[in-house]
Amino acid sequence: MENISEGIFFEDSYLGITLGAIILSHGVIMIDSPLRSEDSRSWRSTLINQRGGPNRLLVYMDDHPDRTLGARAMECTITAHEKTAETFRNRPTIFKGQSFDTGSVWETYSDAIGLRWSIPDITFTEKFSIHWDEKIVILQHKPGPTPGSIWVEIPDADILFVGDTVPLEQPPFLDRADIDQWLENLDYLSKSFRKYIIVSSRGGVVERDHIRHLQRNLKKIKKDIEKLAEAGASPEETETLIQALLSSYTIPRNLESLYENRLRHGIYQYYVRSYSADHTMTGLSDLI
Repeated sequence: MENISEGIFFEDSYLGITLGAIILSHGVIMIDSPLRSEDSRSWRSTLINQRGGPNRLLVYMDDHPDRTLGARAMECTITAHEKTAETFRNRPTIFKGQSFDTGSVWETYSDAIGLRWSIPDITFTEKFSIHWDEKIVILQHKPGPTPGSIWVEIPDADILFVGDTVPLEQPPFLDRADIDQWLENLDYLSKSFRKYIIVSSRGGVVERDHIRHLQRNLKKIKKDIEKLAEAGASPEETETLIQALLSSYTIPRNLESLYENRLRHGIYQYYVRSYSADHTMTGLSDLI
């Protein structure tokens, strides 16, 4: 667990995503949960031993299984954006994992199938402020990666958690993305939070180069997909875009297949959803 400011931490040792924790006099605000239930219990125990108040609140940065499947073991109140909660309302109670090869971390965890979702207890639309001591914590709707993506800001500490908005050294998830909104929020991020420590759910502390790299790649993806659409290409032809995009990342050999699948699935679904009226998209939320 890395301390980035007094009472504010991130943890990147668990399978799934990089977690966050804000220790306050009234309680602990936890940002996302580990994927594995046993890791969730371990993380929960670690945070209970911190010098925070008795209350616990878990924040879903979006509805992705990597950050939500282990939440039941956290045994606490959950908050998320309304669109994230809407996704859960449309899912089966038990995770069935019909869709593989989406490039998600849960696909590497054999015990993910059969876990029960924990539906958010508290939802909001644009902004939600938490006043648990002198540090105000602000949850803000920042769509792009998904319709319900949010950021968590601690303005008194100049710290911002941005979820999957800026994945580090790995391709973005595109299957339900709105690239225009994503680029708009990346521009806002780069201009308005220059003094902040920015923490990604996919890799930890964000540098300015990470933001610029993602902006270039999202613009390239959008341009290349538009060219395919103008040429009347089939969704299967999005396969031709993958290798050039992968080459812009330094990827460990053991993750090459995972990230290739992520781009293949994401670009295909984005193309079908945005440009191909003759195909039926099966998005991530419909498959799980």
